[in-house]
Amino acid sequence: MPADSTNGTRPIDRNGTIAQARALQAQGRLDEAAQAWRALRDANPGFAEARIHLSTNAFDQGDRDACLSELREVTRLLPDDPRAWSTLAARLRHFGLTDEALSACDAAIACDPKSVKLRAEKAHLQQSLGEFDAAERALIKLLRRSPADTDLYRMLMTAHRVTRNDPVLRQMLALWKDKRLNDTGRMNLGFALATAMEQLDEPRRVFAYLDAANAAQARLAPDDSEARAQQAAATLAAQEGADLTPRGPRMQPRPVFIVGMPRSGTTLVERIIARHSGATAGGEMGHALRRARLRFGPPEAMTPLADIPDDALVDWAADWARLATRDTGAASGVVTDKAMMTEQILGLIRRGMPGARIIVVHRDPRDIALSIYRNQFRLGQHRYANALTDIADAIKAFRAAIAHWRARMPEALHEIRYEDLVADPEAQTRALVAAAGLEWEDACLDPAAGSGSVRTLSVAQVRQPIHAGRRQAWRKYESEMQPFIDAWGDQPWD
Repeated sequence: MPADSTNGTRPIDRNGTIAQARALQAQGRLDEAAQAWRALRDANPGFAEARIHLSTNAFDQGDRDACLSELREVTRLLPDDPRAWSTLAARLRHFGLTDEALSACDAAIACDPKSVKLRAEKAHLQQSLGEFDAAERALIKLLRRSPADTDLYRMLMTAHRVTRNDPVLRQMLALWKDKRLNDTGRMNLGFALATAMEQLDEPRRVFAYLDAANAAQARLAPDDSEARAQQAAATLAAQEGADLTPRGPRMQPRPVFIVGMPRSGTTLVERIIARHSGATAGGEMGHALRRARLRFGPPEAMTPLADIPDDALVDWAADWARLATRDTGAASGVVTDKAMMTEQILGLIRRGMPGARIIVVHRDPRDIALSIYRNQFRLGQHRYANALTDIADAIKAFRAAIAHWRARMPEALHEIRYEDLVADPEAQTRALVAAAGLEWEDACLDPAAGSGSVRTLSVAQVRQPIHAGRRQAWRKYESEMQPFIDAWGDQPWD
């Protein structure tokens, strides 16, 4: 059996220790897992696998310095391995270290110049930074080499503007007719073609491609609406009857939760707040809900909030703070978190995170539904998004959760409508900044000037000035939207 030793100490059973460390990591026993991985690394400093796992362990524990240190050492040990550089690039991007991430992408490409995947990863990063022209040039070159790669069309249409004689459009239309196209290809290409048809102002063709793309995605990642509703109801029920008075010390960094449905304007709200010198954008971090699940149990067995000791709440809040600092580098000031489904635990946040602010973003449900249906999310992320009737149910559930918390703790919520924000930016922006607990700064009126990467589907829109041009976009597709309108029933639209 393979063994390692160092400085005359007792040899280490490499395979046995690897198995033990992986098991400990899977069980969430991170300190013990780290100890096992360190033993392997110290016994053989050239064992890159141990360093990769130590990096993952450090990431999970919120230690960005240790995470990056181990990955950088991996690239020193394996300088010609593109996977080592690609992994480092992904972590650097996650931490917002975009210049270094671009350099790591270049190093990966240098190891494997013919790799389409590595060049596409760099183009994706460039898009997130607003470098759309450079990304487009790279993607079009890649399509010349790989004209059947539907993922490249998906990426390109994030910002590309087609014309009727566009060779890219011709390629997509020809590929769409290929009967060998699988569900993944049909999904990627369908969303890309729908975007193209929207640009060419052909609304009926938009929905023909959207229906096909969403059907393919639904086959790849089926929705379980009953389970989703049960989990949400159980999470709300676990917080029922609890005293929601904040407990514990005021947090640093201080969270501002931006709560809304996908495509409701949460990214714009976050960009506005993040323009403040005392605020940092965290994006869709989701640490509050994930750590609540780990510490207090899954929805069907969640410890009632009334029974959770104050010190456990303090530990949960500390989890969020540590991971938010890992992701953003901000140890103080405001950090925004616009993760989906946060509306399910607003009572827990109110009680367990003193000083946290909650901003709720509303938008016309018809515009939300259209935008959800015509955008391609990460596979499995929003499974309800593939059917207009299911989207109606999801928006109703969100509104019901907000109504629940509005009745329980109205003073804790600042609610804003997207339509009001784009119609009267200054007044609404001033109210947003105050709701975040910040003093006014003029920079907040210019969210498009913000730097840094954008990791959501709003990557192109948020780099434009605030305008009302996307209000009531659903009217162009009113007949196609009828299944949603019927499912909505007689509930009010505002």
